[in-house]
Formats: sequence, C-alpha cells, structure tokens
Amino acid sequence: MTQKIAFLHTSHVLIPMFAALAKDLLPESEVFHMTDESLIRDTIAAERLTPATTRRLAAMIGSAWEGSATAVMVTCSSIGPAVKVARALYDFPIFRIDEAMVDKAVSMGRRIGVAATLRTMLEPTLALVKETAARVGKDVEIVPALFEGAFEAVLAGDTKRHDAIVAEGLISVRERSDVVLLAQASMSRVVAQLHSNGGSPILSSPELAVRRMRDVLAAGQAAPDR
Repeated sequence: MTQKIAFLHTSHVLIPMFAALAKDLLPESEVFHMTDESLIRDTIAAERLTPATTRRLAAMIGSAWEGSATAVMVTCSSIGPAVKVARALYDFPIFRIDEAMVDKAVSMGRRIGVAATLRTMLEPTLALVKETAARVGKDVEIVPALFEGAFEAVLAGDTKRHDAIVAEGLISVRERSDVVLLAQASMSRVVAQLHSNGGSPILSSPELAVRRMRDVLAAGQAAPDR
C-alpha cells in the first residue's frame, strides 16, 4: 500500500524543503502539507507550549488522519513536546522533527551545543537532549546558545542579518562543543557557510528526520514512543 504522509508546519516557508526531501527520500509516497502559523505565534506569545496549543496540534494530527495520512511529521520543535500526547491518542506513526537529530548528537559526543534564535525553540530541544541522554544512560554537558536578534531580523525581512548573527553564533558554540545541533530547521541554510572553517559537526533536523521516517515506515514499525 502506498504511504500517504502529512507534514505539519507552523510556517509555509518550510514546505519546499520538506517537499524536496520527501521527493528524494520517499519517492513512492504520496505527500501533503498542512500549515497553521498560529500554533507558533501562540507559543511565542505565551513563552511556552500551552495545553490549548497541544490540543489544537492533536486535532490537526487527527485531521491529517481523517485525510487518509498513514504517518505524520510535526516539523516545528517548539510544539514538539505535544507529539507525546498525540501518540497516546492516535494509533499510527507520528514523528517529531528533532528526535533523530538529538539521538545522533547524544551518540556523537558529551558536550552538546544547542543553538536557537527563539527561547521557545531552545527549551524544548534542551529538554529532549536531557531526556534522551538519561534514557541511554549517558552523562552529557549541554551548551545552550540563543542567538538574540536573529528571529527579529527575519520578521523584518532582513535574512542577511539573520544569517550573519547565526553564523557568528555557531562559530562560537562550535568551539565549546563536541557536536552542535540546530533547534530550528530554518537555520540549516547557514551551515553551508561554515563547513570550510572546520570545527565540531553541526546537525540539522530535516534530513535526519525524514530518513528516520523512511526507515521506520519501511520496517513497518510505529514511531518510537518517548
């Protein structure tokens, strides 16, 4: 049976990236996208993931299921913790964007840098690193890095300033970490500017997440429950 996969976004700008990844890594699957920007706006305004937003994401996942999705990927790390709630409600694979990336980071080193431009992105990823390390029994040191001003630059349409702030910040956190992970998929385009500088590896979530989805679905398994 052909897999029908739904990608759930909080920004339409991520659709081309995930459409391309799905075409490359899941060529036999049918893909559709659902976007609700208010989920991230409400989370930023509340400075945390609220029960109301969790319920709304769960309902969105249910809508994808009713649209014949056989698997769902939630592509925003800010609302990622709500995936655990949704997994308890629905009996089909639901993937969280940052799980594969965090698993790999924990396996690669002890000092793990976590970079973000928003605190609501940073804190859920920090929590996931701690949970993952505890689950596998590994002692890690987390190096958090919040790049102030980058998100505001994007909102103002100044992507050049955003990329400059992120690039400068990544160089710094790289020096203090064995591996660095990006809490936001939108930061991944900056990484290409840094590879020639050497330093610790930098992990981004989109490709790792879609590869994890491909492998899990191919094996006929459910998404791992955390």
